[in-house]
Amino acid sequence: MGTDDAEPGDRPAGMVRDRGSWRLLLGQVRPNRKALVLGASLSLIGTFAGLAMPVLAKSVIDAFGRGAALAGPLAGLSLAVLAGALIAAWGRFVLERMGEGIVLATRKSLVERILRLKVPDVDRLKPGDLLSRVSADTTLLRAVYTDALAGTVGSVFMFLGAVVLMAIMDGLLLLVTLGVVALVGLMGLAVAPRIRRASLEAQTALGEMGSVLDRALQAFRTVKANGAESREIAVVSGAATLARDRGVTAAAWTSVAGTGAWTSVQLAFIAVLGVGGARVASGAMEVSALIAFMLYLFYLVAPIGQLIQSLTQLQVAMAAVTRIQEVTALDAEPAASVGAARPLDRTPVGVRFDGVAFRYGEDRPVVHDRVSFEVAAGGMTALVGPSGAGKSTVFGLIERFYEPQAGTVLVGGRDVREWPLGELRAALGYVEQDAPVLAGTLRENLVFGAPEATDEEIARALARTRLDDLVERLPAGVETMVGHRGVLLSGGERQRVAIARALLRRPSLLLLDEATSQLDAVNELRLREVVAEVARETTVLVIAHRLSTVTGADRIIVMEAGRVRATGTHEELVDSDDLYRELAATQFLVSS
Repeated sequence: MGTDDAEPGDRPAGMVRDRGSWRLLLGQVRPNRKALVLGASLSLIGTFAGLAMPVLAKSVIDAFGRGAALAGPLAGLSLAVLAGALIAAWGRFVLERMGEGIVLATRKSLVERILRLKVPDVDRLKPGDLLSRVSADTTLLRAVYTDALAGTVGSVFMFLGAVVLMAIMDGLLLLVTLGVVALVGLMGLAVAPRIRRASLEAQTALGEMGSVLDRALQAFRTVKANGAESREIAVVSGAATLARDRGVTAAAWTSVAGTGAWTSVQLAFIAVLGVGGARVASGAMEVSALIAFMLYLFYLVAPIGQLIQSLTQLQVAMAAVTRIQEVTALDAEPAASVGAARPLDRTPVGVRFDGVAFRYGEDRPVVHDRVSFEVAAGGMTALVGPSGAGKSTVFGLIERFYEPQAGTVLVGGRDVREWPLGELRAALGYVEQDAPVLAGTLRENLVFGAPEATDEEIARALARTRLDDLVERLPAGVETMVGHRGVLLSGGERQRVAIARALLRRPSLLLLDEATSQLDAVNELRLREVVAEVARETTVLVIAHRLSTVTGADRIIVMEAGRVRATGTHEELVDSDDLYRELAATQFLVSS
């Protein structure tokens, strides 16, 4: 299926068909059908044991009326109660365990899907809402398999069994009972769609609340530095209030369904009591039979209540399935692209852009307008130009995070669309502009792209990026925890960790996006030496606003407004290009 510009949380529920939702629900049952059959069978046995109790109670009353011994009938009644409870509890445990297994499988599948989504789709999604789908929405599925699905089977059998036994006792009273119960069935059918709609809105609002809170936490220091705590609290509180209101609406419709079921049974009780009492008074029915019938009437309370609850849970779960399916319906990258593997062939590769046109959306401005340039294999090439010129987008297209609307991008003389995605990315080393560092140890961050790296290779990468002094200062060396998003490291240290991580991949093409933006002059000079050294082994393509880091590049490509303006060495561009000369002058590299 194709992608959609709308966020999943903003789509109407009707855009995802019920058939697909049912397919997802039932698809989870197949691997667990043995557990489902066992749990449902045990529940049925417990149900049948329960159905025997009114008959056994009738025998106790009859024995009492005859003056016979009560020990046998009471023992049989007690045994039925105990055996039914134990078997039903066992069946419930089997179903609960199956439900937990299904939730686990669904979460694993959903996480796998999310991490394989294409970058443009993730750009449109909200992290907090995705977390809500993985945690809260998947949890709602458990109730479907433990209560709504298996519980419904037991309830149906209990209902039918009670109806049959009630029919044997008195057909007229049964008709009175079913007439009242039918009313609640019609009401339930009318209320069910409203429950589902209200549940979907409630879960969407909950996901939105998670997104708003996630936004505040991601910019936690910015919030505090700007004294915006009160404003963000108000925004999150507003989202929480909306989630509460939507939840109350869903609860209201659920209460209507549950109350209707209970009221119907009470009305049936009153009707049976009146008609049955008249039949006992006329001698058409025994008192013990009326008592047994009344007990079976109350036995209808449980299955009717269970059926109403199952219907409600099913509607809630279908809303959750709709939100899960909105993610699974998005296009994903092939599984082979997941995971990192260092290429066996580390031969430097070149890059060529040939008439590339690109924009991030139909309603977005053009980022690349027929961009063409070539990067030779080996050595260092730099991309420079003002902000918004389209430099970082070059890297996104090389990595195939995005697809150009026109033109071709070639790596190693081969269209990137013809590369197996995993093989392409294994050949690249990419250092992002914000140099993200993950929570965990320093070692885990270093080997994130090359988990098989040896201690010797790690030590060499640390030395090349001038991080060996940092490791010596850390209390546990490379095993030191660096905190959430590397908060215990300085900006320059995080940048060098990201570069060391890329070097450990031994890439055929190293992409550096503003790799020295957070470094002081001394470390920038050292890193320039590292980049120059690496450029002798592989191809380095670097984006830089600091021209001092690329004055020694073999070739500099100047971009402006989505086009290539000029190419050449530093000296050539100073002489021939006004924009480059102005950039160099503002950084005191040439006289103005």
